[in-house]
Amino acid sequence: MFGSIGIQELILIFIIALLLFGPKRIPEIGKTIGKAIREFKRATNEIKETIEKEVEEEKEEPYKDGEGKAG
Repeated sequence: MFGSIGIQELILIFIIALLLFGPKRIPEIGKTIGKAIREFKRATNEIKETIEKEVEEEKEEPYKDGEGKAG
């Protein structure tokens, strides 16, 4: 998930966040970030499902508007 970030980098990031926000705000910030990620994933899945649904409908009825029919 973190790619090439090692344990030392994570500790450094945590220390900087602790200094910037203080120990009381860290859990609050984590919860907010978690909610934002969850909402982003939900929206992404909805968009993906909508696109897949449209593609399936197009496969089932490619000429529903009468365009492209021969004759």
